[in-house]
Amino acid sequence: MRSAENGKFRLTRRDFVRGAATTAGGLALAPLFLSGRFPASGAFPQTLRIGIIGSGRIGGAVGTQWARAGHEILFSSRHPEALAELVEGAGPSTRAGLPAEAAAFGEIVLVAVPYAALPQVGQDHAPAMRGKIVIDCGNPYPDRDGPMAAEALAMGTGVASAQYLADVRLVRAFNAINYRSVESEAHRAGEKVGIPLAGDDDEAIRAVSQLVTDAGFDPVVVGPLSRAREFDQGSAVYVTDMTAAQLREELGLA
Repeated sequence: MRSAENGKFRLTRRDFVRGAATTAGGLALAPLFLSGRFPASGAFPQTLRIGIIGSGRIGGAVGTQWARAGHEILFSSRHPEALAELVEGAGPSTRAGLPAEAAAFGEIVLVAVPYAALPQVGQDHAPAMRGKIVIDCGNPYPDRDGPMAAEALAMGTGVASAQYLADVRLVRAFNAINYRSVESEAHRAGEKVGIPLAGDDDEAIRAVSQLVTDAGFDPVVVGPLSRAREFDQGSAVYVTDMTAAQLREELGLA
């Protein structure tokens, strides 16, 4: 929904359509956001189910902030038993499971894996994530991820990730901040750290913008996925902890 205060959007599970819609190409997509249903009052519950595929440093840090904001979090790993300490620290609204469980559980899914693993995530979990809002926060490093990382950087990571994560409502976000800053700078007094994000779906951008706010940061919408390259690793704004105003100035945003 759209809150009456500050013109911000608050999106919850009842904003999602459980049924399937069909694209022009005949592909069933579910669940989908119901366009235009943002009530002006606080009628909806303030909780979303978020599945996290890859619960290392950044996935664990961001997921913990969302749990503290009241969302239900399923952290995942191929070895979920290793996430016991993370779950205990993040609180009672969290649990651990396998990546397939996170993909199915989440109304929104955060993918926080080494970039070389992204194609496999797309292959393994495409049916469960189809039509969902998916946040990609991985960064391609050629020395770690190989030639595919160099290709992604040359193409622009947002565009490259969309090829690996087909048929989802992709938003690029939380890639340009260090996990230590997520832990130390969330909800700080004064001007908050800005989080740049990009995507081709307006409602997905609204939802992720609200989640950025819930995590304790200021969302800065840069534009479509083609502009996500402007905050790729190696860019002028990457892991700088700039405020939203500083990001807008550096990126030439109105």
